[in-house]
Amino acid sequence: MRNFIPTQLLPVGLCLVASSAFALSLSDLSNTDAASGLRVALEKGSVAAVGKLGVENGFLNNEKVRIPLPKVLEKARPLLEMTGRGQQLNDLEVAMNHAAEAAVPMAKPLLLDAVKSLTVTDAKNILSGGETSVTDFFRERTGAKLSVQFLPLVKRVTDRSKLSAKFNSAIGQINKFGVAQGPASVEDYVTERAVEGLFVMIAEEEKEIRRDPIGTGSKILSKVFGAL
Repeated sequence: MRNFIPTQLLPVGLCLVASSAFALSLSDLSNTDAASGLRVALEKGSVAAVGKLGVENGFLNNEKVRIPLPKVLEKARPLLEMTGRGQQLNDLEVAMNHAAEAAVPMAKPLLLDAVKSLTVTDAKNILSGGETSVTDFFRERTGAKLSVQFLPLVKRVTDRSKLSAKFNSAIGQINKFGVAQGPASVEDYVTERAVEGLFVMIAEEEKEIRRDPIGTGSKILSKVFGAL
């Protein structure tokens, strides 16, 4: 003889199952769970972002973070193409993106240090913040340090590839036509865009965790972000 569960009891059963995986609201989360969940999210998002960008063509093939030519160079492209510099501009853009991908892996230790520094107060602020509050935390804790750390490596790459010379030559041509000045140096420009690209990708990872916490396969992420 089969046993049937009355349909009117199903919602209660489902709620009981759900409550074992999720906190019903932020107020139901313990400080320990909130902090643990955020640490997992921070580490997962930062490692994934570095992994996607710090590979060959990680920037170049990603329209969200691809580093374009400085606006002053792009505006001057017709003039530079008239002087036979069109291919030089294309090469310059490719080289800048390769310089950024070379620098990004250096971010991982700094980002993981930021994860370890997370406090209960930080966790509460992040959880009550907007959809990129995890990324904002990283930006506040690591942004300036990343720029300082990236710059020497970017400069070494740009010097080795003669990128600086190409950049300066292109800017020099622009100045002959009286066009507005571009960035002070290619390494400053690439460093700024590389750091910003990293935060863009961390934000993408954060949004995905928030959108589908169950899909992460992590119980603590499901519990913490399921309560939002």
